[in-house]
Amino acid sequence: MGAAAAANEGALPEPCGGRRPGAGPMGRYELVRSDDAPAVAADLEAGTAAPCDGYPKRRVFTPSPSPSPAPASTRYRQRLVSLDVFRGITVLLMIIVDDAGAFIPAMNHSPWDGVTVADFVMPFFLFIVGVALALAYKRVPDKLDASRKALLRALKLFCLGLVLQGGFFHGVRSLSFGVDLQEIRLMGVLQRIAIAYLLTALCEIWIRGDEDVDYGYDLLKRYRYQLFVGAVVAITYMSLLYGTYVPDWEYQTSAPGSTEKHLFVKCGVRGDTSPGCNAVGMIDRKILGIQHLYGRPVYARSKQCSIDSPQNGPLPSDAPSWCQAPFDPEGLLSSVMAIVTCLIGLQYGHVIVHFQKHRERMMNWLIPSFSMLVLAFAMDFFGLHMNKPLYTLSYTLGTAGAAGLLFSGIYTLVDIYGYRRPTVAMEWMGMHALMIYVLIACNVLPIFIHGFYWKEPKNNLLKFIGIGA
Repeated sequence: MGAAAAANEGALPEPCGGRRPGAGPMGRYELVRSDDAPAVAADLEAGTAAPCDGYPKRRVFTPSPSPSPAPASTRYRQRLVSLDVFRGITVLLMIIVDDAGAFIPAMNHSPWDGVTVADFVMPFFLFIVGVALALAYKRVPDKLDASRKALLRALKLFCLGLVLQGGFFHGVRSLSFGVDLQEIRLMGVLQRIAIAYLLTALCEIWIRGDEDVDYGYDLLKRYRYQLFVGAVVAITYMSLLYGTYVPDWEYQTSAPGSTEKHLFVKCGVRGDTSPGCNAVGMIDRKILGIQHLYGRPVYARSKQCSIDSPQNGPLPSDAPSWCQAPFDPEGLLSSVMAIVTCLIGLQYGHVIVHFQKHRERMMNWLIPSFSMLVLAFAMDFFGLHMNKPLYTLSYTLGTAGAAGLLFSGIYTLVDIYGYRRPTVAMEWMGMHALMIYVLIACNVLPIFIHGFYWKEPKNNLLKFIGIGA
């Protein structure tokens, strides 16, 4: 499974007016402004605040010619290049795990409890979306208009996800098109990002304080209501995961050339986090319908369900009855915790907005990153395991802490020390993340290459250019 391209916005907002054209959460955000935003531009190379357009901070009412446009080099410095590089690295990681995961278990998604390299891709994208939102919504002149645009962007992203992951494109080796609406997959990677983006954007637009920020504690005070929302979301998720009663249930399945089978899963438990009897799957089955869930669950590669574990394989003779049941890794309840990851990224973005010195930014990033990692490993040790399909709290904190550390490292190399040349490719990928995701991760480009042929399918474009069918 691939992860989506996150918000393609890595630029610091224009500090003194003007609008930066945008195309929604998967393109560049449209600049929005507020009266409480400081009228200074961050100089990322020096880590200091520079007056806007060459004026001193304290303006005098004397005639002055209109300022000329800033030089290209100055405008370029105002883009947070490290965010593009981080996004590009995540896109590359997504492509690698999609291709290499089939034969390198450490690169594939964990069958259930535990995390692998692939399990960091989704939360990294959500973290990036949060950081970008803090920059894009630094100034909000019209909250209703900003909310309307955020809703439209989220709807566009959600609908794009339905097309790309709902079953319309059936894969490279089965070049068919179309999907039965009775069986369309309703949730997916882009749908999850759309939900997290919308809720986080509304938090940034509507519920933030106006206190001055001089120290790290001031950040907590200014954005305490956003932190409260994150805490309520996490507590609600934990209450539902460990407090919802999961009854027995059944489903039907059929393999090609075989008759339909009815399978019964015995549960009758509360607070279970196993693949067959967890509240996440139960809520999806009740609300979305089992026919609208992902048909190739990750736990099919577990030891209980595959004799070739951690790869897919034939069922063992004593396989549990839930092994062939659909389960959506981007379901409703698990997407609730994805909002928390996005809110954490939002707070990291606030550090960029309110602090100009590199040292201040690094301190306000590293301390919470290490704290979340320590807490995540402690929770995992005491039984609250890191689990990507369930998107548990320990998984949320662990991956967000890792994202914070990686982002801090990239920021140090790229925006502080200026190691730009080695990261040009990653920067380009980060600025075109959605295009890469659609063409490669969603098989649109491979389908295009295989889909045009002469007389026979094997005579396709690959054979024409000498690669072979």
